[in-house]
Amino acid sequence: MEKLVVLGGGESGVGAAILGKEKGMRVFLSDMGSLSDHYRDILLEEGIDFEEGKHSEEKILDADIVVKSPGIPPYAPMVEKIAAKGIPVLSEIEFAGRYTNAKMVCITGSNGKTTTTLLTYHILRKAGLDVGLAGNVGKSLALQVARENHDYYVIELSSFQLENMYDFKANIAVIMNITPDHMDRYDHKMENYVKAKFRILQNQTPEDYFIYWQDDPVVTEQIRQIQTEAILMPFSEFKQEDSKAYVEDGIVHFIGPEEVWEIPREKLSLHGLHNLYNSMAAGLSASILNIKDEKIRSALEDFEAVEHRLEYVDTVDGVKYVNDSKATNVNSTWYALESMTAPTVLILGGKDKGNDYTEIEPLVKEKVKAIVCMGKDNQKLLDFFKGKVDMISDTHSIEEAVKECARLAGEGDTVLLSPCCASFDLFTSYEDRGRKFKEEVKKLKG
Repeated sequence: MEKLVVLGGGESGVGAAILGKEKGMRVFLSDMGSLSDHYRDILLEEGIDFEEGKHSEEKILDADIVVKSPGIPPYAPMVEKIAAKGIPVLSEIEFAGRYTNAKMVCITGSNGKTTTTLLTYHILRKAGLDVGLAGNVGKSLALQVARENHDYYVIELSSFQLENMYDFKANIAVIMNITPDHMDRYDHKMENYVKAKFRILQNQTPEDYFIYWQDDPVVTEQIRQIQTEAILMPFSEFKQEDSKAYVEDGIVHFIGPEEVWEIPREKLSLHGLHNLYNSMAAGLSASILNIKDEKIRSALEDFEAVEHRLEYVDTVDGVKYVNDSKATNVNSTWYALESMTAPTVLILGGKDKGNDYTEIEPLVKEKVKAIVCMGKDNQKLLDFFKGKVDMISDTHSIEEAVKECARLAGEGDTVLLSPCCASFDLFTSYEDRGRKFKEEVKKLKG
């Protein structure tokens, strides 16, 4: 009996453990931290052997195959020991892909991938396809393959997940953009991060498709350096020679393999330049799958925005509050600022991942009247932005930050939580940060 060890007991790990059990493997799950009650209960119910708070080396190194949580880096001591023994280490997506023949629409990028993934899933589901949602959003792919096994999957993939994918193939691969992120994971070398993202193209054939933003200099340069057999489907805000989606005179044009169609830009439910790109990528994916243009058009018109991504919260004393907690890197905040039309009080801060703030400096100077830093240590932000905005404040909690924003903002202004940074200094996740921001905004109303 093949021995499967799963490292990490979150959504992906527990899903992989269940799939391994379904496939007749002897499964052992190990987590250095403590499991949530939800996942512990599932493992007990499934009768899967597990441990928490430690790694039993002898048991782990007896594995035939290891499925690793994407959050565990390749340089973690236990992972290095596994690799030294020559035991294959897979991502949950790679493991699950071995047991399904479903069509895979896979989406990555530094920004926009969650919205694009959810929008693509919305279109496919509305068109009546049997589709699952997996990866960084939705349920574990492995769990769905074990218990539901859909005909199609729309999968959001991070660079961490792509690191341990080898034979998996995307029928449609989408790269939204690539800007510096997670540099601490990649030896502060951009080329390592880019290579991880481009693993989404591996194993593609001439029957497969690659959708990408053709104005991204990093993506276009990498395309010149690699060979892919996939059919290229670039998109751009403005028409270029080979654009398959573009805007002209306020109309978004799509050139699919079978159909050419269009939609007025103003009819898109998602606004802002970044959301235009998300809509183009999702629309092209649906066109490739031969979904009729009227169904795609309808889905693009009624899709509801993603929580924590430029999410309108409330207006208090004439000040609009916007939750963009999902902006955990500099480029994501650039897109948020680009969409601002009112004087903005910007909340920045959190766990810095080696950020370079020069990218947003011109937009900050143009649109931001005040910066409220929110984190355990804001010195890097204070040093960089001092003198570049009229007002800059140093706060160390969400309560303090929101109160300071209310003090600095005037009628007609926008308060934007778009932190540029990971949330883990003060919060458990960007979702936790966003929810607490919304709670504090509600308190302003008394």
